[in-house]
Amino acid sequence: MQFTRYAVYYTPPEGAFSEFGAAWLGWDATRGTAIAHPEVAGLPAPVAEITETPRKYGLHATMKPPFRLAEGQDEAALRAAFAQFCAQAQPVLLDGLAVTALGRFLALMPEGDTTALDALAAETVRAFEPFRAPLSEAELAHRRAGGLSPDQEARLMDWGYPHVMEGFRFHITLTGKRPKSELPVMRDILTAKSIPLLPRPYPIDALSLMGEDAQGRFHLIARHVFTP
Repeated sequence: MQFTRYAVYYTPPEGAFSEFGAAWLGWDATRGTAIAHPEVAGLPAPVAEITETPRKYGLHATMKPPFRLAEGQDEAALRAAFAQFCAQAQPVLLDGLAVTALGRFLALMPEGDTTALDALAAETVRAFEPFRAPLSEAELAHRRAGGLSPDQEARLMDWGYPHVMEGFRFHITLTGKRPKSELPVMRDILTAKSIPLLPRPYPIDALSLMGEDAQGRFHLIARHVFTP
């Protein structure tokens, strides 16, 4: 399959949580297939509507945001660099994950100290920067459309995305933007559905190389467990 962009994500290992997440979002990025949504009582809107925006990305947390390949780079070189990076990366152990409101959407976010996780994310951004093509004028305009602070603008120009480095917050997205009045009930439902499926403490011990197809859906290319 030919991919238009690539990204490095954290994706959960195969198991009950990844299966729930794929069904909840309606897209299994590991298998590259659409999944029927579960029937969930008490939600303020259908699952398909709630998850429309994050669906194409699959269940993930962004580490290196999506990028086009730079001139002179190819997928084979990216795959090799990704495998080497994961072979040297150090696992991170989080206290746990909790369903949290992040603006107007819900995500699973870390509990406790995130210093080591933030460092891993920064290392990931730096490591794959040689593979990233410069942003086009259209891409820059898209990123600036919502308004950026001076620090965010600087990160956009340096790294191709405003929410990296000091602006990074690890999150596994569960919903699109919703009215704030809907968030408490959705948070309670998603907490009941997802948290029992998660280990505590929660390990971040693998990363996934992803590719975006022509329809904008992301597919797993390779997932490597860290082997330091």
